[in-house]
Amino acid sequence: MSSEKETERPNRFVEILKKRSEKGLKFARRSILSEKIESELAQEALEYYTSNWEIFVHPGLFSLACEAVGGNPDDAISFQAVLSMLTASFDIHDDLIDGSKKKQGKLTVFGKFGKGMTVLLGDAFLIKGFTLLFELNDKMPRDKIKRVVETLETLLFKLGSAHALEQSLKGRMDITLEEYKKVLELKASSVEADMRLGAIIGGGSLKEAESLAKYGKNLGMLMTLREEFVDVFEPGELYQRMKNEYLPIPVLCAFQNSKAKKIILEILSQKHVTKQQLEKICDVAFKTKEVAELRNYLKRTVNEASSFISNLKESPVKLLLTSMALAMLEDL
Repeated sequence: MSSEKETERPNRFVEILKKRSEKGLKFARRSILSEKIESELAQEALEYYTSNWEIFVHPGLFSLACEAVGGNPDDAISFQAVLSMLTASFDIHDDLIDGSKKKQGKLTVFGKFGKGMTVLLGDAFLIKGFTLLFELNDKMPRDKIKRVVETLETLLFKLGSAHALEQSLKGRMDITLEEYKKVLELKASSVEADMRLGAIIGGGSLKEAESLAKYGKNLGMLMTLREEFVDVFEPGELYQRMKNEYLPIPVLCAFQNSKAKKIILEILSQKHVTKQQLEKICDVAFKTKEVAELRNYLKRTVNEASSFISNLKESPVKLLLTSMALAMLEDL
């Protein structure tokens, strides 16, 4: 599951997803905190993470998909909790993989408690998530639980592949858009799974589940690419990514233009990047034909996302999903 970056999504949709994930997250928080933990440090780490726990995108999207097929999201609070647990596990482990000691001005579990506790806490959320899923086994028809488990299995393997591919990209300055798309599609499987699972739990048909899954894959790619664009505007993120990961994809696309690459690297080689220099990076990068093609790819992906759900019944949720995809282009 992807880590949450609230500021990078249009605010009106952030609030909608937060509201829709509220009950599931409350259930998840209560469930994990009820576990008896002997280690005081582990308990402190758990309480620290849950006090800042705002995993709302995945359970929120699940809720929308559930309602889009005629289901009642309030009947699936415990499953939202499962998604919240699994997302937390990946979120915690991702910080360790990326070496992220701070996010949005706050220390991560890795930054505050170190490597060992980060691994253990991430494992705890993963175990609790699957425990909650096992408890749902007796409450769902056998064919439905089979589809749920198969979806989660596919998701976890795809996400693992995405992280493995990302590791091979670290430090490289020659990544092309076509090469990055492989990672992008694999990472988008988390949102694809949110929508498919919402349709399954909501009682949707196979056709509806497939349509929402395809929409979810495109939305997941749009969300990830939006984050890539936003990171270009953040000096801290640029340095963090240059040091521990790879530069945002719009910058790497611009690097295919030798003149743009030279200008940007000269700026990034300095110890401190001023606001004016950051604006120059954006100006130089966003004027290249390679970044223009990236924007065109975003637009095509938005159109595809909308087409995938065109066969769903007209409803406020369908309109919201269409608007959400379009909003991923705002201010880019």
